[in-house]
Amino acid sequence: MRVDDAQQADELQTWQREREDPVSPECPAVGSPARFDPFELESVMLNLDASLRIRARHQFFGWTQGTLQSLVEHQLLICALHSDAPAKFYVDSFSTVPVEPTHFSELFRQDVFLVPHLIKSWEENHNQVVNCEPGNGGQFAGSALARELTRLGASHIVAHGTHDATGQLTSFFTFACRPGSIGPRQAYYVELLVPFLHAAWVRTQVNWQAKSAGARPAVTGFLTPREREILEWIYRGKSNIEVGMILKISPLTAKNHVQKILRKLGVLNRTQAVGKALALRILTT
Repeated sequence: MRVDDAQQADELQTWQREREDPVSPECPAVGSPARFDPFELESVMLNLDASLRIRARHQFFGWTQGTLQSLVEHQLLICALHSDAPAKFYVDSFSTVPVEPTHFSELFRQDVFLVPHLIKSWEENHNQVVNCEPGNGGQFAGSALARELTRLGASHIVAHGTHDATGQLTSFFTFACRPGSIGPRQAYYVELLVPFLHAAWVRTQVNWQAKSAGARPAVTGFLTPREREILEWIYRGKSNIEVGMILKISPLTAKNHVQKILRKLGVLNRTQAVGKALALRILTT
């Protein structure tokens, strides 16, 4: 064997070891290729096809909390889109369990323990899927997000992201699952599906109706200035009590405003209100 061939073989083995070895015992990278049986292949194809049809937030919710669960069973999906704004991430969460998704979105934005570690692990492992159990304490003991996920019974995290041509993080998707429900096969599904998740979720941020109608102005007139102000704080994940403290009104008054906002937008809860307000461009990302 020539020296050049031997050197190339050594470099290939080194790359393979780096791909397989975890960056830390608490958040190892995973992603072993999996061969599909006919049933799995059909499920994968159904999910890919479903992702291509998504244009609105409620469609994204229906896919991730419906068909996608057949491949990656999860209790909570946190989607983070990198931005240059001070908040750094635009975050949205999706779940069918009885939780307030905006609460977890805010915890994700504010977290300085678990989230940076997940992203760092992903970047240092050549952008491979990260598998993590933060509920065991240790360095994540100070993470409110880790504590809330443990309380939810979804302390097993599988995370993966996308990047631009310069290698910079574009989006990051965190699946919070029950312990033991995610193995190498499910992690491979996450690796396969995240580019489709990214494309589908970004499409939900586009106001297709406005574009097709010549970019009509945002519909804001049916909400009062106070209601729009409260809607902004809802978007930032604030509770009625927190809104009341910020605006110096009682929690009951804040609650009454929220109920009026829900009725005017024709939605059932705060999460839907934020989604509808983004679609109508009452709120902007």
